Amino acid sequence: MHPGESSRKVVPPANGSVCNIDALPEGILEHILGFLPAPEAVRTSVLARSWRDLWKSATGLRIGCRGDDSLKSVKELREFVDHVLLRRGDAPLDTCDFRFGEFQQEDVPHVNQWLRHAIVCKVRVFILSIISDESPSPWLELDDLPHASQQLTRLELSFVQVRNSFLNFTSCPLLEHLVLEYSELWLATKISSKYLKHLFIVSCRIEAPASEHSRIHIYAPNLVSLYIDDLEGRTPILDSMPSLIKAFVRITPDCEDACDKLLDPNCSQCECQYCGTSVNVGDGNNSHVLLKGLSEAKDLDLESAHDMLKTLLLNEYWCMPGDFGALACILEHSPVLEKLALELFSEGPKYKVEMEGSFTVEKSATISEHLNIVKVKCQDVDERVLKVLKFLCTFNLRFSF
Repeated sequence: MHPGESSRKVVPPANGSVCNIDALPEGILEHILGFLPAPEAVRTSVLARSWRDLWKSATGLRIGCRGDDSLKSVKELREFVDHVLLRRGDAPLDTCDFRFGEFQQEDVPHVNQWLRHAIVCKVRVFILSIISDESPSPWLELDDLPHASQQLTRLELSFVQVRNSFLNFTSCPLLEHLVLEYSELWLATKISSKYLKHLFIVSCRIEAPASEHSRIHIYAPNLVSLYIDDLEGRTPILDSMPSLIKAFVRITPDCEDACDKLLDPNCSQCECQYCGTSVNVGDGNNSHVLLKGLSEAKDLDLESAHDMLKTLLLNEYWCMPGDFGALACILEHSPVLEKLALELFSEGPKYKVEMEGSFTVEKSATISEHLNIVKVKCQDVDERVLKVLKFLCTFNLRFSF
């Protein structure tokens, strides 16, 4: 034994090989680095010469994802993000997750550039969240430009302002998940995607054009699940969603809807859109605001805050023969309902037959004790209408022409 040599013997691995992380198959290290916060991923460049530029090919870029409550401002992280995102060139990105605190107006162009570059990098999942009570605006304004991506599958945005063109996702054929939280939809008229399957809109402000009596339309015919809660502004119009399986919609006091027809029973003209008056359905469009899109949902949770629903207008979507489960559910969960109108199997606005219901004896305990007006309008009293009337009679109602 030579002087200074340790007496401990080195035992070779049983299989005769040594553990070498660099020997992992190509792409595995880049995938592993993608789960690290970006600063930690960059620091791996000092481990060895072969690791010097490995972070540039990491499949994930996570900024501000430290697992604690401290969020750095955009300004504090701006130089670092420019370095790690722009220097990677167009190396593919699987996930891009940005979480910031305070931002200033001068930061807005940088954030928009990062989004555009992430799309160039073929990002699949893009998450942007900016939370600050000290910023000049509660929302960071994203450029009003449509994005074309053949790879984007999920987009999550919080505390941003988006406008009309941005919400046009017709050029994103793989985008299936869209999440909008605590954001403003500014002068937007449509969210459009025939590919979208899951839509989540919570605590957002919808600002319609001041010069128009308009609402934002949601065109997503292949939607499978829908979650809308706590919106400020006018309720969106849901276009037909024949694939919808599960939906949750809660209307809160922040809703700014006002229907002239409901405020004044003698009013026959209303510009609130899709309320069932001649102004809105005279062209044969009997869509209504929420009900057309939700009518085919298999699992529906529809809530009105504080149980304030007093007037309800439904079409035949909610009165299909069978067990009338949808109509029964609505009536059961409308404890202060006073007026119910059913417009059945007709485009309107004029109906050949109009019937008014009255209670023969005591009202059924399963419906609102305040319900005193029930009207049914149709073109003809055919077999379908008779089945609806028969169902309503189970609540001790009788009808006269």
